Order: sequence, then structure tokens, then C-alpha cells
Amino acid sequence: MSLTPAHTPARTQGPHEPQHQAQHEHPPRRTQQQTQQHLRQLLHPAHRHAYADSARLAVDHLVAALARVRGPVTGLDPARAAALVAEVDLDAPLGCAQQALEELDRIWLDDTAWFHETGLAAHLNCPVLVPALVAEVLISGVNPSLDTFDQSVGGTFIEQRLVAWTAERIGFGPEADGVFTSGGTQSNLQALHLARDHALSQSGARLQDLHVLVSADGHYSVQRAARLLGLPASAVVPVAVDERRRMDTAALTSALEEVTRTGGRLMAVVATAGTTDHGAIDPLTEVADLAHRHGAWVHVDAAYGGGLLVSSHRALLAGIEHADSVTVDFHKTWFQPVSCSAVVVADRTHLRHVAARADYLNPADGGGLGRAAPDQVTKSLQTTRRFDALKLWLTLRVMGADGVGDLVDALVDLARQTHRRLLAVDDLQVRAAPELSTLLLRPVVPGLDAGEVDALVPHVRAALWERGEHVVAATVVDGRRWLKLTLLNPLAGVDDVLGVTRAVAATARALAGERAA
Repeated sequence: MSLTPAHTPARTQGPHEPQHQAQHEHPPRRTQQQTQQHLRQLLHPAHRHAYADSARLAVDHLVAALARVRGPVTGLDPARAAALVAEVDLDAPLGCAQQALEELDRIWLDDTAWFHETGLAAHLNCPVLVPALVAEVLISGVNPSLDTFDQSVGGTFIEQRLVAWTAERIGFGPEADGVFTSGGTQSNLQALHLARDHALSQSGARLQDLHVLVSADGHYSVQRAARLLGLPASAVVPVAVDERRRMDTAALTSALEEVTRTGGRLMAVVATAGTTDHGAIDPLTEVADLAHRHGAWVHVDAAYGGGLLVSSHRALLAGIEHADSVTVDFHKTWFQPVSCSAVVVADRTHLRHVAARADYLNPADGGGLGRAAPDQVTKSLQTTRRFDALKLWLTLRVMGADGVGDLVDALVDLARQTHRRLLAVDDLQVRAAPELSTLLLRPVVPGLDAGEVDALVPHVRAALWERGEHVVAATVVDGRRWLKLTLLNPLAGVDDVLGVTRAVAATARALAGERAA
């Protein structure tokens, strides 16, 4: 079965014909019949039945792929994965969707990572909720852009309603606002853009004097944002963490005073609600109080921990309401497909710092539609922007916030129970009890010192990958290598996670034995 009748036969090559046309050659003119066939590929009321067939074909193909899954990955190595894609001649269309999907199996689906699999315990990727996937069908088919009202109509107000709802969950008042973004990196960039321009609006402030304070375990996007915003390399000041890997308030106090003493200007303090490596949540109330006393903007990066807003563990985010801006990634602990994030500000007037107008896009008078027709582009760093808010909207309308919160609770409880069980294990070392759903562990192998274990850790991870049954991440903490389990799959139980940890320990023993032999 094909999406539409085969319309472009595959080009056959002679023995001396180059694989691709030379760049200077003009493509052959298409016949009127070919053009009509190509036009039928566009979504249109007259083509609705073909579209329905196409969508069913794609869903059936994905369902068949799911039925074949036997583990989180196949362990394909990067060189082979690259070679499979390189073999495809993009100048020779197959002309048949069934063949194209079968080719896609070979170059992607057969070896992709499956986040519903309980053996996958790496990275901040989650299995996704079906209501959000239903929304994806509508988003891709209608293809609205959320920059102006006349491209989205009700979609504009759906996004605005969700931003207001999220702001209320954070604890912001009615003057709050925000916008959906592509992810935490963009959300953090926009928040720091607002913080920078707010600081520069103060008397005597200069760009080269601005400083951003962030936990030593904060996300790397803070440093990237600082560079993009034109700040000097010394602008981002890492603040030491305590034994729980949270921003140390005494160290923050010293850092704030040092910036002031040396003539610098405090632009922002970034607190993290869920660090990537540890899932640690900075003491938000204390951080906000100290930062505001020194006149600094407070941004909370809750990309990871934002799901706690609908969880019974909401108290872990106490103090988030004192922030000036907050990042929330719905495609992490809200189980939405990538991409789905938002940046929310306590005071909408600060969004003026990213505002710009163009007569052809968002004139102040509404361009004939009136001032009651709002635009979202004035609040955003993007112009064309997907209707990603619809995924969260349908999820909430089908499941409710408590339904999502139940899944977040399952992750937090899973991590805590697993950590307690691992404390009694002799062949693994684990770090502090998790606040969210991240666990760090190292193999303990008799006869190996700490340096030798460091050397062993990446080989353990690679061996697990190659077998395809278990996927773990890795990081470095205080100069030592650790393996990392990021638990974002509510389908996993304690025994599933312990199965991953047993594989880690057994693989470490086997590799150490091979090296000793």
C-alpha cells in the first residue's frame, strides 16, 4: 500500500552514470501529469481520504515496529548507523510510501531507542502519553503557527490559558505571563535575556559588568545563554554545592558579596529545580531571598523538576513562587512528546524586552483585526512556532493534572525505593538519596582502586549498550566517573531498575576479569 499511487519511478543508473546529478545540471522539466500527482500530496479537502489512508499506514507501521521491540536499543555502533543513512540516494525517490517506510525501518526504526522500555535508564527522555500523540496528529495536519492570531485563532487562547494555568500552579499572580518554547535551553535563554535587559535598564549598568550566579551543577545552557547575550566569559559565576548537591546558601552569600565588592553588577541568580546529574533542588526560598536582597533577578530552571507542580511532592518546589521567571519542560516530567516547554514570568511587563513589531506581522493596531486579536510573537524569541501547547491541553482534558501527577509520584517513589535497596548491595556504590528520579552508582570490584574503577566505567556503559538490553548514562562528579540512571518511565518497577544495576555490577566484574587475565 502506498500513500498515493506510485508517481515517480526510481531512476535506474547506467554503469558509468554518477550516483548524483552534477550540481550545474538542470533537472528535467516535469510533465503536467507529474505536477498534478505531486499536488495530490498536499493536504486538501479533496485529498482527505488519501490523507486518512496515509495516517493509518504510518500508525500501522509504528504499531508493527513496537511489536518487534525486544529491548531499548540494538546497540548499533555510530559508524554503521551513519553508513546506512549515507547509502540512501535522495535524488532517486521511491515513489511509494510503503517502500519508503520499509527503508526507514532499516536506517532508523529497527535500531532506535525506545523510551517505554524499562531497560532504558538514561537521559531526560520519557515515554509519551497517548492524548499528546493525538494532538500531534492535529498539529501536523492543520499546521498552525502560533505567532499571530490569524494563523492560529483559538490556538492563541489555548496557549495563553495554559501559560496562565502553569503560572497559577507556580504561585504567580494574575500579572504573570509567558510563552511556549522549543525546550529548556531556549526557555533559559529567554529568561536571561529578560534579566539582562532589566539589569541594563538600571542606572549606570554596563554589559561588561553583569554577572550571573548559578549552582556548580546548573545546566550548561546558562553558560551558552551568557555567550549568546554578549556577556564576557567571566560573567557566569559557579556557586558551590552542599553535601546534597544543592546550591550552598553560604557560598551564594559570599559570591553575591564578592561581585558587589569588586564593582560588578548582579544580573541574575539561577536556581535549579532538578539538576541533570543529581536531580537536586536548590533551596528556592533562601536563594530567592538572598538574590532579591542584592537586587538580582531570580530564575528557576525547573525543566526537570517542573512536573512536581502537579505531584503530591509539590512541597519540594517551595519557594518557586518567589522567582521572577521559571522554565518548565513539559517534555520531561509531564510525559509530552518533544518539543514542549515554556518560560513563565511573574510580571508580564518584563516581556517588553523581547518585543518587536513589524507592519507585515504584528502591528500595534492589530492590522485590521483589532487590538482584541492578540499575537504571541511579541513575547517569543521565535517567529514561526508550532502549536505544541495543544499536546498539554489534550493531556489535561483527557487525564487531568492529577493523572499526570500520579505518574510523577511513581517516578519519585521508584527512585527512593531503589536507592534504599541499593544501600544493601556490596558490589555497587551509590550516592545520596535522590530528591527526584536520578541515581548515581559506581561498580565496586575487589582489587581495583578508585582510578581503576574510573577507567572501567565507560567500558561498562559501552558493553551494556552493545548488548542492547540496558542503557545507562555517565557523568563525572568530584573528579570521579559515575554511571547515571535517570528514571523517567512510570512503567518500570523496582525490580526492573535493580535488573539494570545487576547488569552493571556483573559487567564490571566480567570486564575486570578480562583485564586481569
